[in-house]
Amino acid sequence: MKRVSTQRAPKAIGPYSQAIEANGMIFTSGQIALTAEGKLAGETIEVQTRQVLQNLSEVLAAAGASLDDVLKTTVFLSDMEDFAKMNEIYAQYFKQNAPARSTVAVKTLPLDVKVEIECIALKR
Repeated sequence: MKRVSTQRAPKAIGPYSQAIEANGMIFTSGQIALTAEGKLAGETIEVQTRQVLQNLSEVLAAAGASLDDVLKTTVFLSDMEDFAKMNEIYAQYFKQNAPARSTVAVKTLPLDVKVEIECIALKR
């Protein structure tokens, strides 16, 4: 088991790793819409979704993978009314071979962001 960490994504805001690599698999922690410097990327679901997926890309890159290697994502939304807008941005990042996905509505997310996404990827 190996801990994955990068300065190109926000550092963990609690006692967890950005990702863990084990047996050729990468398990990311949920990413929220913070920049690498720890600032909120913006208020809209579109801006936040882009930042979250950029953060996931950076964490995966640190582990030697990319969004093309993602097998499964879990999307957490603070408001299911944002689903269509989130989905539109999400589709831009997963143009071919979209991974399996679950999307759930939650009451709140850390720092009151609108979206959090975690993933499982295969290391090449």
